[in-house]
Amino acid sequence: MTVAPEQLPAAPASSPAPASAPESAPEPVPASVRVEALLGRRWHALCELGDLKPGRGVAVLLPDGQQAAVFVDRAGRAYAIGNQDPFSGAFVLARGPLGSAGGRPYVTSPPAGRRFDLTDGRCLDDAAVSVPAYTVRLR
Repeated sequence: MTVAPEQLPAAPASSPAPASAPESAPEPVPASVRVEALLGRRWHALCELGDLKPGRGVAVLLPDGQQAAVFVDRAGRAYAIGNQDPFSGAFVLARGPLGSAGGRPYVTSPPAGRRFDLTDGRCLDDAAVSVPAYTVRLR
């Protein structure tokens, strides 16, 4: 699942944007903003938003021992899906490159080359396969 960039806290008024920053770049986000996922009926912190780089993922350990791959795109939207590639069994989705197809963001599994939708976890290359997708918020 995703969090819209308009839900991100605004940058402090005292921190002006660099003169060379493009207009489409997301505003800086305070490092204290956490990425949280809804697991069962409770929200759990996954990582700090400042730990994420647009277009790159990080692997995190969930309370139940499973792994999630957490991403933020260049527009500032956060996503979390299961980190295990169902084709190879390797925990590598956090290391895959991001892309989009038909306006839908995806990550490509490094060993298998298959794409997984970041919003719902389904495999774009095999409709019978999916990974868990988590509802995410920034707090």
